[in-house]
Amino acid sequence: MATMLRAHSEHATWRDYLELTKPRVVMLMLITSLVGMFLATRAGVPWTVLLFGNLGIGLCAGAAAAVNHVVDRRIDSIMARTHKRPVTAGRVSPVAALAFALLLAIAGMSLLMVFTNELAAWLTLASLLGYAVIYTGFLKRATPQNIVIGGLAGAAPPLLGWVAVTGHLSAEPLLLVLIIFAWTPPHFWALAIHRKAEYAKADIPMLPVTHGEHYTKVHILLYTLVMFAVTLLPYAIHMSGPLYLACALLLGGRFLHWAWVLYRDSKPHAAINTFKYSIWYLFLLFIALLADHYLLLNI
Repeated sequence: MATMLRAHSEHATWRDYLELTKPRVVMLMLITSLVGMFLATRAGVPWTVLLFGNLGIGLCAGAAAAVNHVVDRRIDSIMARTHKRPVTAGRVSPVAALAFALLLAIAGMSLLMVFTNELAAWLTLASLLGYAVIYTGFLKRATPQNIVIGGLAGAAPPLLGWVAVTGHLSAEPLLLVLIIFAWTPPHFWALAIHRKAEYAKADIPMLPVTHGEHYTKVHILLYTLVMFAVTLLPYAIHMSGPLYLACALLLGGRFLHWAWVLYRDSKPHAAINTFKYSIWYLFLLFIALLADHYLLLNI
């Protein structure tokens, strides 16, 4: 395996292998995983779980991303934002990328098994396979509901963080998963509208391609309403307090504003602006959950 990686070292740099892991996506996932860990306990999270648990989750997420680069290399060659990716551009071979993914997955699973617990490790593996195999390998090309069905794998990190600390499932981390699950369709469909022509050229059945932009905008608005309602549930079940509620209302209201602007087509570049806001929205919402958690502990 190391030989396969070395075979392309004259063309690839460490930055190419880092790019295979989609570090920005993994970073957002790790933020939600961290929040899941801290929300799971009223005491401090053990440093071994905090460090090696998140490292294990991150390595497995990076492995799934590397597989995505290999499976999607034909699609990536067609799309403007992805045609320079390492596998697509030929700097890293598909075999080397898959070997790299396997190394990451083995390292990540080993860390989770040793420093967290078996349930966290197996749930992380299920998330990896859900994204790399079920979504990337099948759903993405099979149905315009690919994002809805496949979004569960991407929604798992807060659950993984919670289970890494507690060793068991409960309603609270499943609610965190539900928030990201409801957030995923408006997030990705906004990007899909912006990149509609490229998805059509690549023959990917994204919703704007198969059902048109107006249909997609209606569904973005509807899913944003569902997401807004779901984000109020942590307060309703006394998982969080007034600080989180205020942030959820403000952030959700802004998301609804962008979804409405996109639906009405009242501003230029509304689709990509909605997409960009959605990233900040999820980041700030989970930070609000964390801040509220420690505020409640000090009351």
